[in-house]
Amino acid sequence: MNVAFFLKPKAEVGYLYDDFTVRQGLEKFRHYGYTAIPVIDREGKYVSTISEGDFLWAILNIDSDKSVSNLRKTEKMPIKSLLKQDKNPPVHIMASADELFNMALRQNFIPVIDDTGVFMGIVTRQEIMKYYYALEQKK
Repeated sequence: MNVAFFLKPKAEVGYLYDDFTVRQGLEKFRHYGYTAIPVIDREGKYVSTISEGDFLWAILNIDSDKSVSNLRKTEKMPIKSLLKQDKNPPVHIMASADELFNMALRQNFIPVIDDTGVFMGIVTRQEIMKYYYALEQKK
């Protein structure tokens, strides 16, 4: 079984570009209702995953000034400045179902890349669980 069986393609997944501003990222989060979202560069390569918490800490750390100007500062701050070590490492499109299962124990979704590092989509924990549940039901 290969990853493509579980793949939710890039065209059906919300993602952010690493040159988006924090404000643009927040707007996408609101639109999709996600708690974490993949970040790619303009060439389509997977960069990292960013979470609501990453945005929250960035806004809180802009400075101690509690005025509306903090929100305005997010209009210039690029998302890539918030990215740290990737909490959701990607898998190659040819990864095994077992590898996916092991990664799903630690993360809600797994970004999938091709040979050149281009983001192809995600595999959700829910899809993996459905697959293994169906296998168990057949026994």
